[in-house]
Amino acid sequence: MCWHRACRSNRASFTWEDAVARRKRSTSNIKYVVNLSADERATLRQLLRSGRPSARKVMRARILLKADEGRTDAEVAAAVDVGIATVHRIRQRCVEEGVEAALGERPRSGAPALLSGAAQAHIIAVACSTPPGGRPRWTLRLLADRVVELKLAERCSYETVRRVLKKTS
Repeated sequence: MCWHRACRSNRASFTWEDAVARRKRSTSNIKYVVNLSADERATLRQLLRSGRPSARKVMRARILLKADEGRTDAEVAAAVDVGIATVHRIRQRCVEEGVEAALGERPRSGAPALLSGAAQAHIIAVACSTPPGGRPRWTLRLLADRVVELKLAERCSYETVRRVLKKTS
């Protein structure tokens, strides 16, 4: 017998329909209605025709245009071939922050740069200098060790050095 309380109840198992119904109840508490102006609609249609923007931006524009037609999240998701949660997020962003915010990318988290511009320039200068005694050339690992020796960074991998050198070539 399962230790879970729901499994011990009269209801022996959960169905997929139950999970979907619970999900709908939780996400559909707030309805975001997209009402685009004629200018916004024309701008989005032009964006779709231009062929220049990123695929994500085109997908978001299509979502907003379908949502503006009064379709439900499920209908828009099926038409654009994305998840319902994606449609919900785009609608929400459009209503709360505007069309431009809904089309654009949010800033993504990432590790801060390990090396400053001056440190990168120093790596390039060291790589162009003569290698240490007995070595025919600088290796990425030698350069990474030299960065730590010179206290340009607390730690540095050879991959970081490779990326810095790749930018210059």
